[in-house]
Amino acid sequence: MFMANRSRALPMLEIIFAAVIWGATFVATKIALQEVSPATIVWLRFGMGVVVLGAAVILRNEFAIPRRSEWPHLALLGFIGVAFHQWLQANGLITAQATTTAWIVATIPVFIALLSWIVLKERFGWIRAGGIALSALGVLLIISHGNLNALFTGKEGTIGDVLILISAPNWAVYTILSRRELSRHPAARMMFYVMLSGWLFTNIWIFGFGPGLSEIVHLTVKGWMAILMLGILGSGLAYIAYYDALQILPASQLGVFLNIEPLVTTLLAASLLGEPITLTVILAGGIIITGIYLVNR
Repeated sequence: MFMANRSRALPMLEIIFAAVIWGATFVATKIALQEVSPATIVWLRFGMGVVVLGAAVILRNEFAIPRRSEWPHLALLGFIGVAFHQWLQANGLITAQATTTAWIVATIPVFIALLSWIVLKERFGWIRAGGIALSALGVLLIISHGNLNALFTGKEGTIGDVLILISAPNWAVYTILSRRELSRHPAARMMFYVMLSGWLFTNIWIFGFGPGLSEIVHLTVKGWMAILMLGILGSGLAYIAYYDALQILPASQLGVFLNIEPLVTTLLAASLLGEPITLTVILAGGIIITGIYLVNR
């Protein structure tokens, strides 16, 4: 029993580490956006992530070049899960609060369950349906700051909130589509090629439609700290820790730990960005977590 508990202790620490880091990434992105554009942030972040994941794959002796037939699917995952997903979140965070973003993103397991029911024909009962309804209510409360009527008059919510809301089902689509490659490759190797493909797509964004590399000189020490946190920790080490934990712990148990993520964002956003922790945020967050629990119980 003691050895079994010890064998589960490390993966639990790894998933907590990943959840804390990912919770902090929304705040770090808001800080970096004060100095450079979304295109520069995403290009630097995932360029660093590719290096970290590539080094991990080599050190684990897992490096192998995918077959030619696998590249189109990996490129699709890279576009959906990296380039498009980060375009939505980075641009969304220009106007959306970090706290709002984290609680909306926390509903991703709900969208995964919904897509699994629609696409994979997984069982879907009344309890799950109730969980989805609760999560939706929590998100609406977060966006409207507790005033649901304001959503219908356009007085609450921002275009950033809408982009973040789109990013949640987008990641759910990515998760469903990535199952095939996870069955063929070790997780770190799959993520390396997905991130590499996605980073190549971001080159089109930054050099074709963005500022190129001209903004990098404007980064201060504070800005670089945020970028390094996003790249090395958020897009590198956190992914490695998450997939290491996934190999030992059940996915449902990982979902419980990932609920730490929006709590971390809320606390950091309050201390570093001055975003208020209101009663609405607390109540809506509790409603969202309850809904996620009912969906994944």
